[in-house]
Amino acid sequence: MSVTVLRSNFRQRSLCRLLAVQQHLMSSQAGSDILLERSGCAGVITLNRPKALNALNLSMIRQIYPQLKKWEKDPETSIVIIKGTGGKAFCAGGDIRAVTDAGKVGDRLSQDFFREEYILNNAIGTYQKPYVALIDGITMGGGVGLSVHGRFRVATEKTVFAMPETGIGLFPDVGGGYFLPRLQGKLGLFLALTGFRIKGRDVQQAGVASHFVDSEKLPSLEKDLVQLKTPSNTDVAGVLNSYQAQSKLDDGKPFILAEHMDQINRLFEASSVEDIMQKLNEDGSSFALKQLETLKKMSPTSLKITFRQLQNGASMSLQEVLVMEYRLSQACMRGHDFYEGVRAVLIDRDQSPKWKLGVVKEVTEDLVDGCFKSLGSNDLKL
Repeated sequence: MSVTVLRSNFRQRSLCRLLAVQQHLMSSQAGSDILLERSGCAGVITLNRPKALNALNLSMIRQIYPQLKKWEKDPETSIVIIKGTGGKAFCAGGDIRAVTDAGKVGDRLSQDFFREEYILNNAIGTYQKPYVALIDGITMGGGVGLSVHGRFRVATEKTVFAMPETGIGLFPDVGGGYFLPRLQGKLGLFLALTGFRIKGRDVQQAGVASHFVDSEKLPSLEKDLVQLKTPSNTDVAGVLNSYQAQSKLDDGKPFILAEHMDQINRLFEASSVEDIMQKLNEDGSSFALKQLETLKKMSPTSLKITFRQLQNGASMSLQEVLVMEYRLSQACMRGHDFYEGVRAVLIDRDQSPKWKLGVVKEVTEDLVDGCFKSLGSNDLKL
């Protein structure tokens, strides 16, 4: 094949990717992918991409953020409620494929998406009015960022929580470096490295959700919340507590990881990912070996980055974590594993990613250090 033909093919592929990015930016007109409305005392945000499991795109972020700030100052709005449509998902994550296409052609979307998403995460984490996320259904990645930093997170029997980013060459972002190390023991590090999924009432028992309510009761719960008169956090908590008390689903059922928490705390108490993997191997139990096999499938670079992210984040503010995570996001955009992970898991779906570095010991501390370096004037500003 001639050089001319190769160049032509490359230009054609680049053009296709650029068109895909532009289509992403134009795909969401106001009032379609996101619904913003006032109901009683509440500002209600509805994620409205049910066919895409309400995956968060840049257009949605750009509609939610200014409305949140407006409601925060509006004396007629006392509470914010966020929910998803379709019955399957609250929000299954960010629009990763669009970000991947953008990163391949150097489009600004690969910077803007993470920057504006993290600014939105911070706005939620510092919100001055009661913020209630109804996390009914799949809640992963970007969906966690829209909920976990708010005061109230209401899980149902349909809730499925996970931070599966190490499996696609990324890291548990959207403030994962802040909330994960603050879960009980080493649970957060375990969830971050393995991408382990927890469901239903377990999401509350893990500390990710603040309340548990039967899914069929959510319309009634929302009605009661919007009818409150200038509610305080205490008033909102009272309503949520009353609905939680009505739920008998899996009531009294032990946390799914309860029998393994001593192992998790012991085996994931380590100075490095290599140390964790060695401990899992030496433990030899079926649970430990299953987690070891899971870790071996993840991006070794992502594992090392994530370990350091949570290690640092344990003593950082949410704002400091988000600045750190923006640096990490751009390191991933410059690298190989993110694009390969998305290809293997979301595009070709062969589930066989070819990571740039095949094993954890090949990922040097210098390489990890480079991912955390300041971006200078391009650092995230909150």
